Amino acid sequence: MECEGLHLNIDYVGSSGIILSPEQKAALQTSLVILQNENKFNRVYLWGKILGVKDDYFIAQGAYKDEFAGRKTFYSKDCIHWGLLPPATDEMKKKSALAKGRFTGDPSYEFEHVETKKVGEGDDAVDEEETTIIKEEDRLSSVISEIDEDVRIVPRGAFVQVPTAEVVKNRSFEGLSVQEAAKLCNFMHFREAKRLDLKTLLQRANMDKAIDFMDSIEDDVPRGSWSLQFERGSGLLTLRSLQWPGYCFYHVPATQKYGSVYFGTGEKNLDLPFML
Repeated sequence: MECEGLHLNIDYVGSSGIILSPEQKAALQTSLVILQNENKFNRVYLWGKILGVKDDYFIAQGAYKDEFAGRKTFYSKDCIHWGLLPPATDEMKKKSALAKGRFTGDPSYEFEHVETKKVGEGDDAVDEEETTIIKEEDRLSSVISEIDEDVRIVPRGAFVQVPTAEVVKNRSFEGLSVQEAAKLCNFMHFREAKRLDLKTLLQRANMDKAIDFMDSIEDDVPRGSWSLQFERGSGLLTLRSLQWPGYCFYHVPATQKYGSVYFGTGEKNLDLPFML
């Protein structure tokens, strides 16, 4: 959700239980503009809030001209002072997967994962404990990266890929119609495509290379992991992820108004395939 017009846009996701107090709105509108100017970002987004046991993390992301490359993530506990999160590496993601339970709210907190391994064979086998330390700051970065990878979405046509391979905002995008917004195939994962190679030649023939360079959420596994609803008649579309409870996307049909935000504990619903 872009910081520009944040006080108005946050009302679109109010029906999902996502709200900000007047103090938080005022602080975010000021501090995010300062963050944008200091780092010379083209755009700054309020990514959401991760709920901790003792304290919560407000998350913001800054992007340059190319929306795919060089995106930086920041966290704050008071909506005023922002700290830069380290980019999530594969090793950090592997370690973070071992940490169970909710975030504490202290970035310096360290999770411990103890794994028992048998060393030796037969009667000489001895149990050895291997302890892995996971920093909460690293886990926070990994979870944000995973949520972006799994569920961050945009309407089809909202972004274009220019000949230099940069991904930029489409200035001629006028929004989806009500009929288009009712179909999951018109919403795309905002990341590098993973499933385009699996499309048939017939399917590819109907695709526009400039806007169909991302994966559609229609093919997401498990099927049924998205909840699509119209509100205010057909004046507002809301898409909620059942895989990551707390992620909410909104779009006002026939306008350029769209955005998404995550307000949750940072825990994935691993039981979803058995619930559908």
